[in-house]
Amino acid sequence: MKNQDKYCARNDIYGMMIRLYARHNQVDQARGLFFEMQEWRCKPDADIYNSLIHAHSRAGQWRWAINIMEDMLRAAIPPTRTTYNNVINACGAAGNWKKALELCKKMTENGVGPDLVTHNIVLSALKNGAQYSKAISYFEIMKGANVTSDTFTLNIIIHCLVKIGQCGEAIKLFNSMRERRTKCPPDVVTYTSIMHSYCIYGQVENCKAIFDLMVAEGVKPNIVAYNSLLGAYASRGMHREALAIFNLIKKNGLRPDIVSYTSLLNAYGRSAQPEKAREVFNKMKKNSCKPNKVSYNALIDAYGSAGMLKEAVGLLHEMEKDGIQPDVVSISTLLAACGRCRQITRIETILEAARSRGIDLNTVAYNSGIKSYLSFGDYEKALELYTSMRESNVKPDAVTYNILISGSSKLGKYTESLRFFEDMVDSKVSSTKEVYSSLIYSYIKQGKLSEAESTFSSMKKSGCFPDVLTYTTLIQAYNAGGRGWKRAWDLFKEMEVNGIPPDAIICSSLMEAFNKGGEPERVLQLMEFMKKKSIPLNQKSYFEIIASCTMIRDWKTASEMIEYLDSSLSSISVGTLNHVLNFLGKCGKTENMMKLFYKMVTSCSTVGLSTYAVVLRNLLVVGKWRKYIEVLQWMEDSGVHPTLYMFQNVLPYIWRENGIDFAATMQEKISSLRDKQT
Repeated sequence: MKNQDKYCARNDIYGMMIRLYARHNQVDQARGLFFEMQEWRCKPDADIYNSLIHAHSRAGQWRWAINIMEDMLRAAIPPTRTTYNNVINACGAAGNWKKALELCKKMTENGVGPDLVTHNIVLSALKNGAQYSKAISYFEIMKGANVTSDTFTLNIIIHCLVKIGQCGEAIKLFNSMRERRTKCPPDVVTYTSIMHSYCIYGQVENCKAIFDLMVAEGVKPNIVAYNSLLGAYASRGMHREALAIFNLIKKNGLRPDIVSYTSLLNAYGRSAQPEKAREVFNKMKKNSCKPNKVSYNALIDAYGSAGMLKEAVGLLHEMEKDGIQPDVVSISTLLAACGRCRQITRIETILEAARSRGIDLNTVAYNSGIKSYLSFGDYEKALELYTSMRESNVKPDAVTYNILISGSSKLGKYTESLRFFEDMVDSKVSSTKEVYSSLIYSYIKQGKLSEAESTFSSMKKSGCFPDVLTYTTLIQAYNAGGRGWKRAWDLFKEMEVNGIPPDAIICSSLMEAFNKGGEPERVLQLMEFMKKKSIPLNQKSYFEIIASCTMIRDWKTASEMIEYLDSSLSSISVGTLNHVLNFLGKCGKTENMMKLFYKMVTSCSTVGLSTYAVVLRNLLVVGKWRKYIEVLQWMEDSGVHPTLYMFQNVLPYIWRENGIDFAATMQEKISSLRDKQT
């Protein structure tokens, strides 16, 4: 058309062509036509300027968008609300939220009032710039100005509330949207955001409930919604449920994407099924869905968690063959795997692999390496890596110091553990409950109970609420230090007031404190409390309960405990069972002792010399020498060889009862044993 002799440039044709290029994201061509039309003396109008600004906005070229708006002002064409919205959107899409707010203010000053679209664009800019609290504050200003929100507005606010951890408020807002469905009906984005909030806190059941609610209310799930539920199941290693959702995606006519495959792969990895994870990975490739770094890292983690370090390292080379460069997450995962697989030599290899590939370690990677070294007991190497971390200007965090403090304490390097805490304070790193717990453990191991109590008080004052592990550590320290049951009991009550649910370990530790303090009745009260709260009894609990029963001579409860032991004998240590046998024997409950012993013989393959010695000693105390000889025979039949003293000890009892035949048999066995020893 331009090559015709009688061609006459027209604004409407140039405007149409610029809009066409803009619609297809061909920004350079649109901008070229814009300058060309001015060479042909065609004056761009507001619509053409807006089309060109919109094209740059979609391309994320916010500086060009602002320059074009300034050209518009120089051409004496006043920017419209659409103009400002497009420019603000360009800034927001690029994460430049400050410029977006500045333009919004300028818009108001120039007499072009913002509308709901403008407000939504500003909220999106704040969200994209990770300014979640500012977005919520801006929303409050909108409400104060009586600006009516729509679904898009509320979706942004729900997203921001979830990001700052106010999931309760997000759910309230979601419920209010459902109540006024005619004005702001929740859409698939709303439901997906709420599902994500539940997923963050590991509430998979609630995540599934929201998904079912979405379907029930006629909102069709998209691939993002399916992936959210799939990811929730994957995070808990619920591979069967994850596979069911994966199959549902295909059944409902959607194509699983890279996130779907990676989540399913991760579900198998978290459930210790690396071979299944590999099958999903291969299936992904077969279905023309190219794995990315996240997919490879998930598979590396699956192998590493299962102790298959060789396969995990092999994936590093496979990544590179596929044109995907390993990143610091790959290295961190491999370093953590070294600790699980107990292969210290591999740590050096992986660190060298990171250096040769130019991968700079971050805090997480250094933490993984330090933790692996300390798990091997190699304090010097861990310290060397920590020093390298500081020299590389990588800032240690609370996790770093917790690993160092707890690891040093476990290796008996208590002075060094306190020095790391001093480093942490000097570096102005805020303490966490984990750090405080490790520090308390270090003080207790040094016998510095007063310092441990002082640290515990500081912990509460700083807002780091102790967990059940911290309380358990202190109660056990009171037991060891002989500080009395009252302090232990006060700590337990304090924990309950703070809403921290007790577990079997802390209950058994408190039982020990009661028994040591001469309060066996309280042990039985605590046993009833554990039943009421559905807290399972552990080995120590059984021992302490039976010990308390012997003190108050409650043989009925002791017998019941022995009955309970019947179903779990194979999981209880022989040492604990020997203690129980000894308690029963000392208290004269020989029948109960033998009853438990019979159960041990029939259910435990580890009944050895120590157990027989306990039973035999207590049988002699009550003069049951015939039962004693019977047990000796069991020993020999089961392949456990009695000692010389076991035969000699029973002889005086046999002579006393004129058991001549038995005495002769014992003498033969004694002579035989002496001959063997000779």
